[in-house]
Parts: sequence; C-alpha cells; structure tokens
Amino acid sequence: MADTTFSKTYEDDSLTAPSRRDDGIADAANLAPASAALLARITAQSTRVHAITNAAAQVFTANLLLAAGAIPSLTHARDEVEPFTKRADALLVNLGTLDEERKIAIPRAMAAAREAGRPIVLDPVFVDRSPPRLAFARELLAAQPAILRCNATEFEALTDGQADPDTLRDEAARRGCVIALTGATDFVTDGERFFEIRNGHPLMARITAMGCAGTALIAAFASREADTLVAAASALLALGIAGEIAGSRAAGPGSFQPAFLDALYALGGATVGQSARTA
Repeated sequence: MADTTFSKTYEDDSLTAPSRRDDGIADAANLAPASAALLARITAQSTRVHAITNAAAQVFTANLLLAAGAIPSLTHARDEVEPFTKRADALLVNLGTLDEERKIAIPRAMAAAREAGRPIVLDPVFVDRSPPRLAFARELLAAQPAILRCNATEFEALTDGQADPDTLRDEAARRGCVIALTGATDFVTDGERFFEIRNGHPLMARITAMGCAGTALIAAFASREADTLVAAASALLALGIAGEIAGSRAAGPGSFQPAFLDALYALGGATVGQSARTA
C-alpha cells in the first residue's frame, strides 16, 4: 500500500525545497522532505524526461521513470532527437551504447536542451574502457551539463584525479556542475556544499541498468528543482530507500527489479523521512 502521509502534507505546500542556513549551505537533514516533495511534483506536473541511453537500459529506464510519475521518451534518431528534447523537461545523456547514430544525436540533443533551458545530466558509462568514448565524454563535459553522474572509476578516468571528497569539490567548482559520485555511499557536491547518501542495497549492483535508470530520475528531479545539488542528492536518496525496501522483499536479482519499481511507485514522505541516512 502506498504511503499517503506525504500527499496530505504536500497539498498545503509545507514541504518544498530544503531550507538554507545563513551561510547558504543546505542542511542534509532537509533532503528527505525535499525528496518527497520532488517526487510529488514530478507526478503532479507530468514531468517529461528525454533519455538517450544504452540499449540494455532503455526498458528499465522507462519503467523507472513511469514508476516515479514521470513520462519517458527514448528516441536517438538524428532527425527526431531535437524536437523530442525541446518538448521534454530534462535530458539524460548516457554513453553506454555509443554507436554512430547516438554520437550524432547527442550533441544535437544537448544543443536543443540548452536552447530550451532544460537541465542536462551526463552519465559517462565505461569511459575507462574506451579511449574514443573517454574523448567524447570529455567534449560533452566541457559543454557544462548541469549534473555529472558517475562512479569512482569513471570519475578518475575523466579527470585524471582521485575520487576523494577534496578532488570532487575541486572538479565540481572548476567545471561549474554538480558531481554525483555513486557507490556504496553516494557523494554529491557543487564545489561548496557536500552531501553523503548512505541508503541503498547490495542487490542494486546485481541488476543491469540500475545506475543508468537512476540517472534518469536525477534528470527528472533536476527539471523540478532549480538547485541541482538538491535535485541530484534527493533523487539518489529516493533511489537508495526504494532499493532498501525492495531488498527486504526480494529473494534475489530476479525479484529485486519489480520490487524496486513497486517500492519507488509507493514511496511517500513518511517512509523517506524515517529511512533517510544522510550527512
């Protein structure tokens, strides 16, 4: 049964964006209400995400967005990608399948997103495995997407640096984007503020496309929250909590994926508030 506690709270608009301290640093404790508020906003506003993603991730990405209340589109056809992107609220660029069609479509989609004022989230999948993919990802990163979501190995390949908090802060400040580094603990920074998300479950690493589809949720959150640091951290929090709920119900990877979609679909403010582990 869905947690309905938050829906009543959201109607009176008492949960919106996180409050700020006087020094401008958002309190991590406020990520839970922000995450719940953004999930409700995504559904209420029929949020559209255009996802140029890899072949293995397309179905799960679409299903995850639908479970969260968003509307996915997935075309990477060169003649269609610009109008689809302009009609979306956010753009996900995932490099997991980097064929010629996607290599042509991605710059066109990013240009269309910038023209339309839409946030761009970059997911540089496996750039550590392929020099041509790494070079292409660096070109895209130079165009300043709003958010870079990657793991430690991908971050180190992109930056030639270590995936530690100081380097993450420095790179985010230098590049003018939020960096969301995912792993056993997720780290999110805009160069000044720094959040840790400690929710999640080991089975999240045992199904294909979890990270790729999760990045689409970050894009959905970024379309409804101008503070991209809060958007990225709040999305990762929702993903981690849904993963924990699914992990408690699943017998293994085969039953985990549908359990995860069910958990995300039912996620409400009370559950997020009770389960969040952030710093």
